[in-house]
Order: sequence, then structure tokens, then C-alpha cells
Amino acid sequence: MAAEAASALGLSVAVLAEHPDDAACAVAAEVLGGSPLVEADLRALAARSDVLTFDHEQVDLSVLRALAADGVIIRPGLTTLEMATDKAHMRSVLAAAGIPVPAHLVLDAGPAGAGPASAAIEQFAADHGWPLVLKTARGGYDGKGVWIVNDLAEVAAVSAPLLGRLLLEEMVPFQAELAVMVARRPSGDTVTWPAVETAQVDGVCREVLVPGLLPPDVVEDARALGQAVAELAGAVGVLAVELFWSGGVLMVNEIAARPHNSGHWTIEGAVTSQFENHLRAVLDLPLGSPAPQHAQVASVNIFGGAAGADPVALLPVGLAIEGAHIHLYGKETRPGRKLGHVTVCGDDAGEVRERAWAAAEALGSPRPRALQTLSGQTRSGRTS
Repeated sequence: MAAEAASALGLSVAVLAEHPDDAACAVAAEVLGGSPLVEADLRALAARSDVLTFDHEQVDLSVLRALAADGVIIRPGLTTLEMATDKAHMRSVLAAAGIPVPAHLVLDAGPAGAGPASAAIEQFAADHGWPLVLKTARGGYDGKGVWIVNDLAEVAAVSAPLLGRLLLEEMVPFQAELAVMVARRPSGDTVTWPAVETAQVDGVCREVLVPGLLPPDVVEDARALGQAVAELAGAVGVLAVELFWSGGVLMVNEIAARPHNSGHWTIEGAVTSQFENHLRAVLDLPLGSPAPQHAQVASVNIFGGAAGADPVALLPVGLAIEGAHIHLYGKETRPGRKLGHVTVCGDDAGEVRERAWAAAEALGSPRPRALQTLSGQTRSGRTS
């Protein structure tokens, strides 16, 4: 989607891809095979690029530091990437700045059955109650690297085979989840899209509603908080800030230093998409307006269903849904894999949501039971 936005601006995107069937390979101007963890592969990409930027957090900061020392322009920069790739570090920086985050405890992975770590866990549980949420500090995404633990024995069992730092967090009883997308240039010029309401199932985002049915003051406070986080992180490019609204308080759950699933609605729903503004920001070009173009927007993710049907074969049915903007990523179909998204814009929140889900279901993507009813009702629970 970034390559498509680049094409409209007359820009050229070179992609470093680990697999020849990676989705971007079909649309990028140039494809280099290789890994973002291999310095030689990144240097080959840098030799063909004015700027290096990213679409995931699976990067090696020590390699990137070596490139930056040799003058390679990397955006977002290393300070931002360190926050985005290490949840423990991110929590520490945000908390030190007074930005609300879930209560947490940083642990070293490995057996936790005895010693100071065990005592610290028991004290944390006494303060916040079981169950708790255990996360890997690095590498987790879309519900991976996240566990609900009910006692000290479960913490020990989960952590024993892992390496590196872990986060143990309180289970937040949230009323809703939100996300804020911010685009920021090296100069500090910033635009922020409206905060959106998201719904997660099994740790994976399934729908995004703009503006959702949250109180306007909460939406505005979330927008301001997202912008403050982007400034604190020194972000360049697009930064996604995921939030909990809990007990009348907004707290930061995660950040992602890249275009993000919760911003896909901007392609049809905003004056300037997150992908175009990410390119503008990392190239230090004037940013476009983030204003919505419609009163209501619903964006639903398309997942492979149990039947394993290829959504491309079902396009005639999906496109028959009025107003459905379908984006398929060219991925091989398998049950539970994210294959694309569909966005519907209009004036009525319920109508655009139902049409978006109708199109997703027509493409073989089942609607989770938890999302059968109209969004906007008070939710409770916890995701990644």
C-alpha cells in the first residue's frame, strides 16, 4: 500500500523481501531478496535508496546503528525504533514522562519459581490481582508473545523456554480500545488523524470504526495523547499509538513506528492516507491533511475462513456490496491468516459497519461472535 501511494507521487520504492511472494513484491519498483536482520542485505537496500523505512518491528538495532554511523538515513530514527521494538523500554520512557500506562513489572525470562523474581511477582499479584498478562518485551505482535497467566506456576512455565526480558502487567478492564495515527516530519511538523475505535479478537484487530461511538471528549483527549507520544518518541514518519480507555482514563498500550492496521481506513476515508503521509514525512515533504472525508467509516479485516476459499475468486460477490472498497494483499489463503481489508464510508455508523462486514463475509471471512452486535457497546477484557 505504501508502494501504491508512492507511485501516485512519482516516487519509486525498493523493497527488501525475505520471500519472493511477499505482498509488496507485486507492486514495488524494485525487489531485493534478503533479511532485515542481515547487515549486508540492508546495505544493499541503502545503496539503492534515499531513505530506509520499515513496515514491521523485526529489526536489529545494532545493525541499524552501524548503518546510521556511515551516513545512511533511517526514518524513523533509532530512538523511536528502540521504543517501538522493546515494550519494556517503551513503558519506562512513557511512565517517566507521566504518560499513563498499565501497571507492569519487568522480568528476565527463565524459571521464576524461587528467589527475588518470585517474591516480586507475588507482590505484584498481591497489588493487582490474578490473572495477569505476560508479554515478551521484543518480537510479539497480533497476539503472539502474549499470555494470560493465573498464578506463579504459569508464569514459570511460560517464561522457562523464553529468552530476554518479559513484561508482567495488570489485566486492564477497559471500556474501549482506541488508536491514534500521527505523521511527523524531521522538523517536528505534525498531523494527527482522528482517534478511532478498534475491536480486537484473540489479540488481532478485526474492525476499526471512525469515529466510533465514544464520547467526543475522549476522542479528542486520545488524539492529543497520541500526538504527545509521537513528540516524546521523536517520531519521523507515521506512528500508531494504541490506547485503552479504562475507568475514564486513557492509557497507552502499544506503539508502532510505521503505517498500521488501524490506519488503513485513511486510504478512502481521509484527505491524505497514512501511507502517503508516511512517505511525505520520511522524505521531509509537506504533510497532507488528515481530515476525514466522511461522517462515518468502517474498516474490517479479511481473514481466511475454515473453508479455505480464495477471496479473489469471491470478488464478484464482495464488490456487489454498495460502497465496499476491497484491498487484497496477494497472500496465500489459509484459515486465520489476514488476507486484506474492506472499507465502507458513509453517514450512518451502523450502516457502514454492516456493509463492511457483509463484504468481508462475502469474501469468506467469518465475523467473530464477539462482534455480531452493533459496536459501541461497553466492552470488557484485555488484548495484547
